[in-house]
Amino acid sequence: MNIFNKNEKGFTLIELLVVIAIIGLLASIVLVSLGPAREKARDARRQSDFRQVNTAMELYYDDNNGYLNTAAGVAAGTVITGYLTVPTDPSNSGTSIYKWLDGDTTWYCLYTALEAPDATTYYCASNEGVGSEAAVPTQASCCGFDLSD
Repeated sequence: MNIFNKNEKGFTLIELLVVIAIIGLLASIVLVSLGPAREKARDARRQSDFRQVNTAMELYYDDNNGYLNTAAGVAAGTVITGYLTVPTDPSNSGTSIYKWLDGDTTWYCLYTALEAPDATTYYCASNEGVGSEAAVPTQASCCGFDLSD
């Protein structure tokens, strides 16, 4: 078999390089378009985590006549005894972006900034429920809920 025989069928190096370049271009376009979808997926997980924390805190309140004291903050991985382990942020950044206001046994507020919206939006879970707002949550307004009473 002569490798220089023109009658044998096969691809030339140029043809293979063109195909590889086209595949690379298509792959980069797909990866760029997946960025916003990943942000929305992480935000959906954050909202789900907050609803779970809200439910766990309400169950804790019913059984203990008060909320888990969050005055010193509650780190990710902390167990809300018998109900839930506080989840970590899905960004895998190594530091949690879930923030706690200095609550006590009568109120709590957990919040985070969402990634997907154009403007900064904060999502919260508190003793008043879950919700979102544009301003950084405070005790006076944890996503629109008045916690000061």
